This record gives sequence, C-alpha cells and structure tokens, in this order.
Amino acid sequence: MSATGLDVFDRTIHLTNTWLDEMMTTLPHDKQLAWHALGTVLRTIRDRIPVNLAAHLGAQLPLLIRGLYYDQWRPSEVPKDWRSAAEFLGIISAELSSLRPIGAGDAAQATFRVLNHHLDPNQVEKVRHALPEEVRALWVVDHQQGRSAA
Repeated sequence: MSATGLDVFDRTIHLTNTWLDEMMTTLPHDKQLAWHALGTVLRTIRDRIPVNLAAHLGAQLPLLIRGLYYDQWRPSEVPKDWRSAAEFLGIISAELSSLRPIGAGDAAQATFRVLNHHLDPNQVEKVRHALPEEVRALWVVDHQQGRSAA
C-alpha cells in the first residue's frame, strides 16, 4: 500500500532517504544534518557551474532533492567566480556554521560520493570539469561503484 497515495511521492521519499542514509555513512547519524549538508554542497556546486549544466544536473536529482537544489536559485546571478578549494569549502562552512559541528570537507565528500553513486557518470564528469581545478581534485570519482537510478 502506498504511504502517500501517490507513487511518485513514495518513490521520491524512498530515494531521498536512500541518499540521506548514504550521506550518514560518513557524517553523524542525523537525517536533518545530512539533508542540510547535501543541500548546501549541491547549491554551492549549482552556483558555480554554467546555468545549462546546472539545469541538467537538477533534472537528474530525485524530486525532493531537486527542490532542495533549486531553493533560492537566481540564474541571473550565476555562475559565481570563486576559484579555489578554500573558497568552495568556506561557502559550505559558512552555511553549516549554525549546525552541530560538521566539517565542510566531510559534507563535500559525502555529497560527492552520493552523486558518484546515483548519477550518470558522464553527467558527473561534466559537472566536475566545470568546477575549478582545486575543487575537481577534491571530487574523486570511483568508476568501480555501481550506479543506481536517481
């Protein structure tokens, strides 16, 4: 039996929980923290890559996560011009500062792993290559991991 009465909602809730569970394999076991970390990293990436690529990335996300990703997006104000890994991590750290201590690098790595696992590898590569070199170096891609449907 459907929990919500709509299969599309049940599926996105299931997928979102799967993504959050994967985030929590390396972050503290707190879904709210995982949700906030995932959104912060996704939005930081979104704001640095070209608008068309950001839209293509958004289209591959589960429905609930897509809403998190597009929250407060202003396409006319992107892409941002930060260039270093320190700036990338600084943006994430500032967004996470109101939460229980979680490292920006840990949040980024957890998000990268989830994206590597669930998104098309070609899309991951396009997004990675749109980021500055120092940030690409943080985003290690494991081509051995299986891909599951988003």
